[in-house]
Amino acid sequence: MKKYFVAAGICGLLFIALIIIVKNVDVSAIGPEGTSIGLSGINKDVHEATGLSLKWDDATDKLSYLAFMIGGVFALMGLLQLIARKSIAKVDKEILSLGVIYAIMGGLYVIFDKIVINYRPEILPDEKELESSFPSSHTMLACVILGTAIVLIGKYINNKNITIIVKAIFTVVLVLSVAGRLLSGVHWLTDIIGGVLISFVLIFIYAGLVKAFAESKSKRVKE
Repeated sequence: MKKYFVAAGICGLLFIALIIIVKNVDVSAIGPEGTSIGLSGINKDVHEATGLSLKWDDATDKLSYLAFMIGGVFALMGLLQLIARKSIAKVDKEILSLGVIYAIMGGLYVIFDKIVINYRPEILPDEKELESSFPSSHTMLACVILGTAIVLIGKYINNKNITIIVKAIFTVVLVLSVAGRLLSGVHWLTDIIGGVLISFVLIFIYAGLVKAFAESKSKRVKE
């Protein structure tokens, strides 16, 4: 259990360090309308290599809908438990904690939409102005929802083989979402890295909580 919280702390420190580096190291006006971007050398090289791909942008949008559906399934499970058990205190702690993780993710989205670290490397055809780009919200959405689902799914699927298959599918979708977001060219490399780091802060915290719940339940059973 402790190792998960330590891992979350390390990812959090790396995320903060990345922000400091992006704001202070190799900052150049390489963005649209002369916006300044940190680590401009590597960010520019990667963006020039990928270019802008609206097909990948559209594909990752569709993958994000899948992530929303998975999150919706867990939300529905929580609602059904609440109706059946007639008390929010009787809803599975894992489900309630997942709701808190989702809420924190939403809060982070709002915060980084207002506090601009980076602007997008491109102004997309359907946009008229610069958009905040750090951390990548699509990356954060995919990583948090799918990552926490991988942690939790074994509790609700008793068949080991099916659990392995489902986890493998979630992992593939997660990797495709992150890679696709980079290949789309609508984010700088550091935006993607930032999205992954902040996501794993939440995933490791959630994994630690789930482990703690399991250990507490096991202890009660033994008593």
